[in-house]
Amino acid sequence: MDLYLDYESPVGHLLLSCGETGLTGIWMNRPPQGGGSPHPTLLQAAQWLDGYFAGKPAPIDFPLAPQGTPFQRLIWELLLEIPYGQSRTYGDLARQAACALGRNRMSAQAVGGAVGRNPISILIPCHRVLGSRGQLTGYAGGLDKKIWLLRHEGIAFLP
Repeated sequence: MDLYLDYESPVGHLLLSCGETGLTGIWMNRPPQGGGSPHPTLLQAAQWLDGYFAGKPAPIDFPLAPQGTPFQRLIWELLLEIPYGQSRTYGDLARQAACALGRNRMSAQAVGGAVGRNPISILIPCHRVLGSRGQLTGYAGGLDKKIWLLRHEGIAFLP
């Protein structure tokens, strides 16, 4: 059973969720859940977000437990390797995924599908993924939030 924590951020309301094994989600555009006694993992995630929004991101020192297919989890692990203030393209991630899977190539569209299903937004930084020429692409939380996050980190992009 997941537990929830409401978090007010510069990009709007975020709903954090955790299960028995770790953080399962950071959701934008979800209604507040309210109530309950916050789980320690939720409190740690909220503290991490406080630092991130203050421009001082810290290492992740609490458990993450995103639910997805093995391929999706691989892509989310690759997203975690993108440093603060830097970006990658879907093609970059496709090449990394192909290498990790022992393949010659990987579809950037397949990677895009996995990126779009990332349940732990901001912390697993899918907002740092841009199109092949550095242009904005879709974002589940809305392009306005992606633009804010990229500007917050000082990442250049094409409209």
